[in-house]
Amino acid sequence: MHNEFKPLTPKFPKFVHGGDYNPDQWLDHPEILEEDIKLMKEAHCNCMSIGIFAWATLEPEEGVYRFEWLDSVIDNLYNNGIYTVLATPSGARPHWMAKKYPEVLRVGPNRVRNLFGKRHNHCYTSPIYREKVWQINTKLAQRYSNHPGVILWHLSNEYSGDCHCELCQKAFREYLKDKYKTLDNLNKAWWTSFWSHTYTDWSQIESPAPHGEDIVHGMNLDWNRFVTHQTSDFIKWEAKAVKSVNPDIPTTINMMMYFDGLNYQVIKDDIDVISWDAYPKWHHVGDETQVASEFAMYHDLMRSLKDRPFMLMESTPSMTNWQEVSKLKRPGMHLLSSLQAVAHGSNSVQYFQWRKSRGSSEKLHGAVVDHYGKSDTRVFRDVRDVGIALEKLQCLYDSNVKAKVALIFDVENAWGVNDSQGPRNCGVKYKETVLAHYRALWELGVSVDIIDMTCDLSKYSVVIAPMVYMLRDGFSDRVKKFVSDGGSFVMTYWSGIVNETDLCFLGGMPGEMMDVMGIRSEEIDSLYDGETNCIVKCGEAPDTMKEKYTASELCDLIHCITAKPLYTYGEDFYAGMAALTENDFGKGKSYYIASRNEPAFQKDFYRELLKRTDVEPNFKGELPYGVTVGKRVGDKDYLFVQNYTKNEQTLTLDREYTDILSGEKYAGTLSLKPYDVKVII
Repeated sequence: MHNEFKPLTPKFPKFVHGGDYNPDQWLDHPEILEEDIKLMKEAHCNCMSIGIFAWATLEPEEGVYRFEWLDSVIDNLYNNGIYTVLATPSGARPHWMAKKYPEVLRVGPNRVRNLFGKRHNHCYTSPIYREKVWQINTKLAQRYSNHPGVILWHLSNEYSGDCHCELCQKAFREYLKDKYKTLDNLNKAWWTSFWSHTYTDWSQIESPAPHGEDIVHGMNLDWNRFVTHQTSDFIKWEAKAVKSVNPDIPTTINMMMYFDGLNYQVIKDDIDVISWDAYPKWHHVGDETQVASEFAMYHDLMRSLKDRPFMLMESTPSMTNWQEVSKLKRPGMHLLSSLQAVAHGSNSVQYFQWRKSRGSSEKLHGAVVDHYGKSDTRVFRDVRDVGIALEKLQCLYDSNVKAKVALIFDVENAWGVNDSQGPRNCGVKYKETVLAHYRALWELGVSVDIIDMTCDLSKYSVVIAPMVYMLRDGFSDRVKKFVSDGGSFVMTYWSGIVNETDLCFLGGMPGEMMDVMGIRSEEIDSLYDGETNCIVKCGEAPDTMKEKYTASELCDLIHCITAKPLYTYGEDFYAGMAALTENDFGKGKSYYIASRNEPAFQKDFYRELLKRTDVEPNFKGELPYGVTVGKRVGDKDYLFVQNYTKNEQTLTLDREYTDILSGEKYAGTLSLKPYDVKVII
């Protein structure tokens, strides 16, 4: 494990604890900047992200640079043992640029150019914008990339959005020409003969528009792919500017949760370090487990992008100001949620923001230091506790999560599912379906990688593919080899419907997967909200599973070819048809879940499947509801025991354990307080 490990930030190979710091907002308050250093040290913070939206301060006029203030801040931080993640400021350009070069501003789908304002309001295609970004990035790199305190480049901020200007229209057409070569190929791939939408000249192609073309599904898919392509190209442009000065400082971008505007599987290769911004809505319902499992899954996705630790770039130490209800974290929740990220592979805990802005849109967003400005607050103490905990956990810095189970969550598939116009337009629920399968594994305390259809499957024992509506090129072949070599593969209803350009397979569903699954899907029944069916045990279904489970929303009507039924439908005109099947294929097995079932089904099914495939959970023993265990593997196995309930919980132990955080030893049983976390070895 140690031989394969590479620190995320080689100049500072420690857990990073800090946050977004905006000293440019406080330059006329030197006493506050001085006090910040004292408070950072008191909070056990060792790193700050600086300059994310500081372009107007760095370059107040075109070609006029003001870096002295940044020199002072970075030097003062470093002299006090605090390192810097330095941002490029492209997330929000200054007024002078938009006034002089209006082409840098985005044009919306309605073909109207935006006014100056807010952030992320720029065209990634614009040569002028790229030139200005290159200039400021190069200046920053020349001045700071060799500074001993600068450990990472934070490129821009939360890349997002698309532009529909003429520059982007031209780039889109060139992208399509490169992909399809001829209009004939494009027309066939997009099925444009439908409604007489055939293109006869490349110039006729435009991006999707609410007042124009937006129901050619192949076009919509390719526009989304183009947006990722163009954003990726811009990220490479930013990275090249700073790397050309000093290639040794790694780069990152702060990604967002379930953001389907970009395909992060493509962008992951443009940067050195994966980081993301996590803002759970804790305490918004009585049961915290839904939020806990949802964010656990996305932590796993971030770790899986490069199969190595990642960074939690933003989280709130208390509350947000943009969610419907800005709820405070209850006692214990800040440490628990922070160490949840570490349990799933994060090597940092960072916050938005260090100090509250005095004005504008984020003046009421949570921060380590609020407008009171001192350390004798509950939030500050919570942050300090996290900093102390991370220092105690340094022994596991060079560990990682190792998973034998993979769950497929594919953004391009999500684009296709959400655009498909059926079978349930009130909610096909692709994301929710993936989460339902993940939650069962989370409750069982099983480590999971979150991958997409382009990823290698060979290192896993079990691969789960919920609702793979679109079979991306090469995926079917990888699945067949995986199962043939002895793997266990699980697929669900509404899978294998279309190819990569959203054309339906001919010859039966699930298309290229019919042989490995051993079934043919004839049609799918959509149920109204509140309407249910049931699936009933038959054949060789495991004894440990219940006789009957409730099904709702979607019921796939399938015929067994080589597969054998384990459950059948219990009601309606398709009563007796297979609802869960098992198929032998080479040395392995495949399973088809034909209906959307109650949560108990997933948990029971995967518990039995994991036993059959010798995949061990992270904790030996039964976990109470709301308690899960994550594991990082290094020189030892480090178990993160987490209680997401308001009640005290007790676990029965198989041996003696030691808690790294408290030093206590536990034998026989382990008690967890409400919102408690233990890291035991």
